[in-house]
Amino acid sequence: MAERPEDLNLPNAVITRIIKEALPEGVNVSKEARRAISQAASVFVLYATSCANNFAMKAKRKTLNAGDVMAAMEEMEFERFLQPLREALEAYKKGLKGKKEASEQKRKDKEKKTDAEENDKSREEENLEEEDENMEEDQEGENEGEEEVEN
Repeated sequence: MAERPEDLNLPNAVITRIIKEALPEGVNVSKEARRAISQAASVFVLYATSCANNFAMKAKRKTLNAGDVMAAMEEMEFERFLQPLREALEAYKKGLKGKKEASEQKRKDKEKKTDAEENDKSREEENLEEEDENMEEDQEGENEGEEEVEN
């Protein structure tokens, strides 16, 4: 577990991408500034997590949930970020729901395909059995015809 901000290093690529998206095109950021932003982000993550954990502990839970994070943001006086966070959470939930529905539909389609293949296989087996029976009947008929010719 990270005890100090120095123990938590967010990926540089992620920090750089966030910085680039936040600034107008053509603005350069020094390595020193990126490092400072990265450390500030680490401190923020640790503080927000700690506050959210306090809410979970008060509720006698070991798992942090979105409500804990929202309450922590409010306690940290970041109320102006609550609405964007709620919107992002809703978008995330819709995405999960869409993925779940797509997965369920894929599973159902696979089951239908499997059932159809089994039905086709059963029909093929029935047709083969009928052909075998017909061939046996034809051979019996030929054998009877040969016996009549011999007599």
